[in-house]
Amino acid sequence: MGSFSLSQTDLPGVWHADELASGAVRTVATGHSQLDAELPGGGWPLGAMTELLQPALDTPVWQLLLPALATHWQTHGEAVALVHPPHEPFMPALIAAGLAAQSVLWIRGETAAASLWAAEQALRCADVGAVMAWLPGARATDLRRLQGAAARRAESLLFVLRPESAAASASPARIRLVVRNTQVERGAEPRLQVHILKRRGPPLMEPLLLNAQSDGMRALLAAVKAAQKSQESRQDASENAGAAVLPFVANQPAPPSPFALPLTPSRLVIPVPADSSGDFHALDRFAVAA
Repeated sequence: MGSFSLSQTDLPGVWHADELASGAVRTVATGHSQLDAELPGGGWPLGAMTELLQPALDTPVWQLLLPALATHWQTHGEAVALVHPPHEPFMPALIAAGLAAQSVLWIRGETAAASLWAAEQALRCADVGAVMAWLPGARATDLRRLQGAAARRAESLLFVLRPESAAASASPARIRLVVRNTQVERGAEPRLQVHILKRRGPPLMEPLLLNAQSDGMRALLAAVKAAQKSQESRQDASENAGAAVLPFVANQPAPPSPFALPLTPSRLVIPVPADSSGDFHALDRFAVAA
């Protein structure tokens, strides 16, 4: 009896573990070409959970996620829900990245259970297209609930942010990353260190170093620095001439991150009671109003 073997070309629909999964994987580009090249399908997965692990809950992740959130909103026009973030959103930075003020929902959960409930309800809401949920105490069963809710919304984005200490625990997330800030010299551009813990593909042994500032933010900081320099030059010239100089409004420091200043009236804050429960789509009316 003769023998035969199957090659990769004989089974085009089978994923081989030594290569990145592709095929039917639906994604949104991350906005970082270096990261896209290392993720199955070339971006953040749709209809699935992406888990970001951080040394601290306020470790900056916005420049990692904002390009995709803005692209997704511009394509679908659906709201972005921020569930229990560690700080209040700074809307000018989000708007500069391409999000509209009315597209952002800030949801505060009084307890861990309320935050989990709010994230699940947001995923069920037809007018919410992306969810960022800070859930430091979430268990594997909680994450499976969210993964199931995301899977029922094939075009949704779901990012769950947890402490780096959770890396040793099980997770149903399609992608798991550890995000850290790198130590840079004074005056140098900040970088993000991204270590991919889980993906459908071979292990990535070395972390990626990505720019922590978008092109728009770099341009804004450059403009502020130029305005400061201009102000200092005029002030020096006026002091030499014995004249006074009025303060220049541009001589204000740029906010370090999208989480910095209090909300403006254009933003919607949804407090979630500690005893929230039920299967109704509680966020629908808020999403439509926004």
